[in-house]
Amino acid sequence: HNAPVITRENILIHAPLHTIWKIQTDVEKWPAWQPNVVSVVKDTPGRLRPGSAFRWTTEGLNITSTVRQVDPGKRLAWGGPAQGITAVHVWTFTPTAHGVLVHTEESWTGDPVTANQAVLQTALDASLHNWVKNLKHEAESQAGK
Repeated sequence: HNAPVITRENILIHAPLHTIWKIQTDVEKWPAWQPNVVSVVKDTPGRLRPGSAFRWTTEGLNITSTVRQVDPGKRLAWGGPAQGITAVHVWTFTPTAHGVLVHTEESWTGDPVTANQAVLQTALDASLHNWVKNLKHEAESQAGK
């Protein structure tokens, strides 16, 4: 909550919760719908659960993420290091009368963040904005909306 870089995004997705959850948690398929994700390799087989780890490349960063929380269909959180940046990324999914409200927030700390806060804030803002837009498009396409 006190990180120098924090981004929050919300989006309403007109697709079933189980579809959105499946897309978001099938990390190895992220490159198919996230143009900025180059590769993802799960180090822990099976469904995501606390302690699961995966390595991925996006926006020129090689990231190792470890899942911290999984509340199926409700909340997902992971974090980890990438080139001196420590990130924490939380997702929540709330069914509404009009679809599913997806909320995400990510924080970055570390020396590179402190040294280049404005540039990295802009980069994270753009990254999360694109992520939720891409998630919405993929989920609504799969749902036939």
